[in-house]
Amino acid sequence: MSLRKKIADSPSFNRFVEGLFAAYVSFAYRTSRWQRAGFEDMDAAVSQGEPVIFVLWHQRLIMAPYLFDTSLGRICALTSAARAGRLAGQILVRLGFETIPMSSHKRHVALSREVLRRTKDGCSIGIAADGPRGPARVSSGVPITWARMTGCRVFTVAFAERRVLKMPTWDKQMLPLPFSRGVLICQEWCDPVPKKPSEEEAEALRLSLQASLDEITDRADLAAGRSLGGAP
Repeated sequence: MSLRKKIADSPSFNRFVEGLFAAYVSFAYRTSRWQRAGFEDMDAAVSQGEPVIFVLWHQRLIMAPYLFDTSLGRICALTSAARAGRLAGQILVRLGFETIPMSSHKRHVALSREVLRRTKDGCSIGIAADGPRGPARVSSGVPITWARMTGCRVFTVAFAERRVLKMPTWDKQMLPLPFSRGVLICQEWCDPVPKKPSEEEAEALRLSLQASLDEITDRADLAAGRSLGGAP
């Protein structure tokens, strides 16, 4: 095994990186000015013990702990079991989330049972609709499956900041910068999801959710003073 891989697989190294990222995100959040809009319905549901499905684009995942108020209720994020996914998951854990690792070796039935068990325990489910490998801003059908299976309400969320750092990842992952200003936005996706949708109905629902995520993310960018698709 190469030295680089040994370092990357080292638990102590990973804990250091997790702590560094978590501390940075917390610092960037605390030193910037934020406007928060549209969270009343989701916060009310969670505070009453009603689990929800919380959906965003993977590009905005790093700010998920500030888009869901964990003082009101629990949330589990679905994360990749690969090295990068584990790292992202542990950063979320340090900021108040629980995680459910998704593995290519884990049967979908077992994962579905775990998600259902968590929601029955009152835990909300968070998912990046295009994660963990993309393509960027193309929703998978997973949020629709979870909504059908659990009956939970679905909320789309987004963050945007005037100045961000875009990482060299497949989705240009956004990191907030300190001493800036930004917005946090939420809205409910209200399309009814039948218990047994046809393939055509499931595809129409997937496209509807994708359009809702695009709309709220673009609205957040405009509110923060960013041009759509523009540079940091």
